[in-house]
Amino acid sequence: MTVKDSTTAPTVAYGRAAQRLELKRKEFDLAVQLGHVRTVPGVNGGRRRVAEEEIERLRAAPDFPTGLRERVRTVGTTSAAELASITGDRFTKLARTGHFTPVAFYLNRYRAVVWLYVAGEVREFADRHPELLAGRLPTAVRAKLDAGQDTRPRNWRARRLGLLLRQAEDPWTAAAAIASLLTPVQVAEVVDDPYERAHLDRLRPEPPYARPESLAARDLMDRLLLADDPDEILWHRMSLSLTLDEARALRPAPRPDGTGHRPPPPQRRPGRSGLLARLRLGRRRRTAGAGQGRAPE
Repeated sequence: MTVKDSTTAPTVAYGRAAQRLELKRKEFDLAVQLGHVRTVPGVNGGRRRVAEEEIERLRAAPDFPTGLRERVRTVGTTSAAELASITGDRFTKLARTGHFTPVAFYLNRYRAVVWLYVAGEVREFADRHPELLAGRLPTAVRAKLDAGQDTRPRNWRARRLGLLLRQAEDPWTAAAAIASLLTPVQVAEVVDDPYERAHLDRLRPEPPYARPESLAARDLMDRLLLADDPDEILWHRMSLSLTLDEARALRPAPRPDGTGHRPPPPQRRPGRSGLLARLRLGRRRRTAGAGQGRAPE
């Protein structure tokens, strides 16, 4: 039996695939993010596409199209609380402390962030954790709330990064996805080669939303893409450095002379070499960078 080559098998663009699957474009994008619709790389680095075989597989499901639509149905706080049979205030507290992970967001007319959740995930959580739906919240949860913790932006970013890494075609694409969560200053502290930084910037993934016309709204949405907690920033710096090592081993970043040759790193003083030293660069500037991008409640 001959296996079809994904590079030559018939494929369609996202817009056409959404029509064939009877989904709105946002529903389709979410179906891809959640893994319900498998995609394949585009030709010559183009945008990803959907194989005809994948579309036929989904259309052949006995519950198509209602089942697929239900799996990508999202709800805001009020509807999510109703699904879990709790108050909106309690749902928000559980979401802020990481018990529910947003899958998307939008800005309302007051430029406040409105988080969206997968309806099926809310129902599953309510079935698995009835002890959190009534009575006094656990001490650990109340302590996080008293400390002002809000994990919704960070958990959303982690979820989005997971999708980007699953779709990454090589370590350079993966490194660009990780770098997109850091400010240019933070990236430069890890990546000292300007040609590598330029290559990562060319591979930077597109924002997961249409850019609003308002500069204030655009700035807010862009800041939500950036890591804003010191631990989160450090984690992504470490991940970026390690992924870059893999990327360099695969092939060097392109350079103007066409050689791709990367000059040797500068000599470092004893005690300041290696990964830890690179991550410690600009420690005092990191604090300033960590204050950017916190989502309003």
